[in-house]
Amino acid sequence: MSRRLPLGEGETARMACARGLLRSGVVEKSGEVLSAAVLAERVGWAADLVAGMAAGLLSGHWNAADVDSLASGVDAEGRGLPSNAWMALRRLGWTTAPAGGVRVNDRIVRMAQEQAGRLLRSATWRADLTTGVLATWPAEPDRRTPGEWDAVRAAVPDGKHLPSGVIRSRTRQIAAFAGRYGRLPIDVFELEAAPRAARMLLLSACDGQQATLTHGDDPGRALLRVQLPTRPDPRSYTDWSRVACPITRPPTVPPGAVLHLPTLRVHQGRVHADLAYTHAVPVARRSGHTIALGVDWGLNTLLSAGVVHLHDDGTITAPGSGAQFRAAGVLARQHRLRRELEYLHAKTGHYERLIAGDGTHPLTDRQQMLAEEIRYVCDRRSHLNDALARSAARWTVDQALTAGASVIYVEDLRSLEAQGMGRTLNTRLSQQVRGQIVERMRHVAAEAGIAVVTLPARDTSRRCPRCLVPLRHRKAPDRPTTPGWKWAVCPNPECGWQGDRDTGAWQRIAARGLAHQTKTVTDRATGTMGIRSVVDKLEATAVVTPATKTSRADRSKTGPSRRRRTTRPAPRRRGAPSLVGPTGPAGKRPEGHAPPGRMRLPRAAHRHQGVTTISTPTTRRHRPRGAALGAGFHLHAHATPPRWAEPTPNPTVHMGSLS
Repeated sequence: MSRRLPLGEGETARMACARGLLRSGVVEKSGEVLSAAVLAERVGWAADLVAGMAAGLLSGHWNAADVDSLASGVDAEGRGLPSNAWMALRRLGWTTAPAGGVRVNDRIVRMAQEQAGRLLRSATWRADLTTGVLATWPAEPDRRTPGEWDAVRAAVPDGKHLPSGVIRSRTRQIAAFAGRYGRLPIDVFELEAAPRAARMLLLSACDGQQATLTHGDDPGRALLRVQLPTRPDPRSYTDWSRVACPITRPPTVPPGAVLHLPTLRVHQGRVHADLAYTHAVPVARRSGHTIALGVDWGLNTLLSAGVVHLHDDGTITAPGSGAQFRAAGVLARQHRLRRELEYLHAKTGHYERLIAGDGTHPLTDRQQMLAEEIRYVCDRRSHLNDALARSAARWTVDQALTAGASVIYVEDLRSLEAQGMGRTLNTRLSQQVRGQIVERMRHVAAEAGIAVVTLPARDTSRRCPRCLVPLRHRKAPDRPTTPGWKWAVCPNPECGWQGDRDTGAWQRIAARGLAHQTKTVTDRATGTMGIRSVVDKLEATAVVTPATKTSRADRSKTGPSRRRRTTRPAPRRRGAPSLVGPTGPAGKRPEGHAPPGRMRLPRAAHRHQGVTTISTPTTRRHRPRGAALGAGFHLHAHATPPRWAEPTPNPTVHMGSLS
């Protein structure tokens, strides 16, 4: 399949990945139809051969000398190493072969070398980080002095902008090794074991003799032709056959995208195909933005976002009151799963102490059952985190598209560590999926050409968005003397701003981003954008100017009121008696002066906010009651529409009564 992608003006190529399934296959030589189970078995045989050779390469070259020679980018003769990992390993003379007289073609060996080379190259950064931490080992690992922090940042690659949490986690890992063996490790290769080789087929390292991907007659399908073994230990090339597998094009792949060879994985008896594709997207600009969306993190309110405008005279205004994405119920579910996982781990450890390595102990079967339950709970947590990250990122990008924003500014909280705030709050903060949400946000925003920029989070919630004076935080607006954190009040008498703490935070984030947009840098390795430091001169201009009211000052009457003519078919006062009580959400007003009470609403509506339905329709018999009122993918995930969005017209407003 062609890899050339035509690009227009203002467009750039973007590579993404979509998930697919191989449900069947046909052996081209004999015409035999392979079911999903048989196809998964043959792909698993090939993946086992690749994983075995890759594991041998990793164990044989997991040392500092070999990893440094691979990371240097040159071979023994001084020539530059190719970018493909399998070609670089062959240039260095690192070869492998299957054991036991198994016969494989050269493309199978390529996939093993490609996987091992990628893992060895990724170990370079960890090796340099560990070397820098060991070279500047502090006197007290739990508490570094400012001088020790400066020393370790100078010894670590790009340590000036490295989050402190990364250095602390590596320090704790080294301290655990020292507590177990009574000495410091030599390097990361003694600190960590060789990585495990995954059971997968990297078809991108192969050519047409091993695998090809072509368009089918149906534009929504593609045909993958791949060489697979007919037995787990092929003894000759006759034990290999070419299998044609149709792939349904995922709906997330654009029609004009260029497809690449996928990566095949076997999971739960099915063959998953990670289909890579390249498509054209608008170029995301680093600067020149006039409308920006600011996003603030929270606990119960996971995301608070709003839009600010940069005018020609340099003033910044906030036309709306913002929106919220609340996922307290989802995070509470994660907390319950974490508690259950801790209980299972404690019980498994107790069984291990009782068994003491005896394979015939009666508790061995119980321990295996607990291990399966632990894997099941871990999968549930992972899937829930992934669903939450996808929903939050999609909601954020939708807010930016609604307001016409060209950039999203997010706080950089990678260095945030939960400590000193109590056991429960520390746990909730550490279980946030902020990094996963930001990564998914970048992925979704790139399709619309919207830039996602991270910036320092210092003083975003502490200072007033209008005058930059430190705020006073109270419990609620009607309790101005009770200390708290939710409501912010500006003590400056000339300003007088007060509002929700999260509202002031997203205004500060968006204003800081627009004021510092010329300082946005792009990471060459990852392509992510960020503002690394705050400039005092630019920060002084990052203030939100209050919007001026356009209503006239004098609202006194200038003449008689004009009576509106109506075509109501019934008189204004009803002649027929009304019902005694309400019979449902709609109907006649009950008799008497007391207003009718609101009918009982689903639990999703008891959050006192206007929610937007973001759930997908289901054909199952069970349907969550909260999804009808905007609970989203989960019963306790709520999203409010922005105030600047145009309301949907209601055609029943001007209809008369038919009673």
